[in-house]
Amino acid sequence: MESKKFILQEQDIPKAWYNIMADMPVKPRPLLSPATKKPLSAEDLFPLFSKEVSRQEFNMTDPFIEIPEPVRDLYRIYRPTPLVRARGLEKALGTRAHIYFKNESVSPVGSHKLNSAIPQAFYAKEEGVTNLTTETGAGQWGAALSMAANHFGLNLAVYMVKVSYNQKPYRRSIMETYGAEVVASPSMSTKAGRAIITNHPNYQGSLGTAISEAVELAMSTPNCKYALGSVMNHVCLHQTVIGLEAEKQMEMAGEYPDIVIGCFGGGSNFSGITFPFMRHNIAGKANSRFIAAEPQSCPKLTRGVMQYDFGDEAGYTPLIPMYTLGHNFTPANIHAGGLRYHGAGAIVSALSEQGMLEAMDIPQNETFAAAHIFARAEGIIPAPESSHAIAAAIREARRANEEGTAPVILFNLSGHGLIDMAAYDQYHAGDLVDYAIPQQEIDDNIAQLPKLI
Repeated sequence: MESKKFILQEQDIPKAWYNIMADMPVKPRPLLSPATKKPLSAEDLFPLFSKEVSRQEFNMTDPFIEIPEPVRDLYRIYRPTPLVRARGLEKALGTRAHIYFKNESVSPVGSHKLNSAIPQAFYAKEEGVTNLTTETGAGQWGAALSMAANHFGLNLAVYMVKVSYNQKPYRRSIMETYGAEVVASPSMSTKAGRAIITNHPNYQGSLGTAISEAVELAMSTPNCKYALGSVMNHVCLHQTVIGLEAEKQMEMAGEYPDIVIGCFGGGSNFSGITFPFMRHNIAGKANSRFIAAEPQSCPKLTRGVMQYDFGDEAGYTPLIPMYTLGHNFTPANIHAGGLRYHGAGAIVSALSEQGMLEAMDIPQNETFAAAHIFARAEGIIPAPESSHAIAAAIREARRANEEGTAPVILFNLSGHGLIDMAAYDQYHAGDLVDYAIPQQEIDDNIAQLPKLI
């Protein structure tokens, strides 16, 4: 294999996260109270989230927010992560494009999710919290928070979307190895879960359902806070260590990306790789394109509407200004469990509304075909989620071939697929199905939302 790595040193780990809201000419709309429909403040989130992440959620003035030294100490376990010039992939595609990927799969849990799990657990511990709850789709976030919670001596309950609980038993094993309690969602352990099971006995779950259960448990358990792995502004903030490192590494390579790509579920890894580069577009110093690669079966950016909506199915969370398919949307049981979410985070939604990013919806079989090309060219078996970014990069490289151009393409390899081999087996057997949502289903879900935008 001919690929080349660009490696930073430990001292190059960012000392501050980048807060894009400070630089946005038009800020995201505020979160609203589900009860009063009035804008929320940081203090309104204190009962649910730790105080520091609640403050970060509303910070629209500080472009950089300091990373606590105990968090950087844990980042040193796996950061800085490599940037790789994917010469093997370029050769396989016969392209003049220069393709780079940021390899977040080298973290102890195999994904980028640890970048936010560590600070969220740290802030909770500093506040004297003893218990955390969360949800997880494919299990990447649950695994990351399990490791972080264990390090800081916190108890953790994880509601794992039932279809992934059954599809990916080894991710459940990882969480339990770190000491977390893992429950298939929907469950009978919460009011929200019982209601959903009563109305839909065979329901295989969604991230919206799992969030409802985790929030309910957090609000009813003493000395307990909720931690979220995507969507929220503070999560996007923490993930910018990815792009900040990638900036330095692209300088080492002597290039600057024309196109930056991340897969898209709620926005965590897309934000992490793109926001530090996007600030140069905002300042008029660059003109890169930014592509969010989402599943064809869950196309909130490509086919959703900009609307205030709940982040969960039961309506416990604040109302978020987001591109959404409706919080009652039931996603297809695709293997990219981390992308099966009905809405986009407030920042990404605002940036999309302002024309600062593009979105692609990609069929499941195309993502696995891209994963095979990448694995054979670069030696890394990617997670189904990451394979959406790979598929988008391949589309762009092939388009460049047709147009006779040679763009510099950067994408985020947000996780490995070594615990997703059952999905690969299905692809090899020809059993994977592509799901396209009827427009009527989207329209029916959207019609049920409060018309606040």
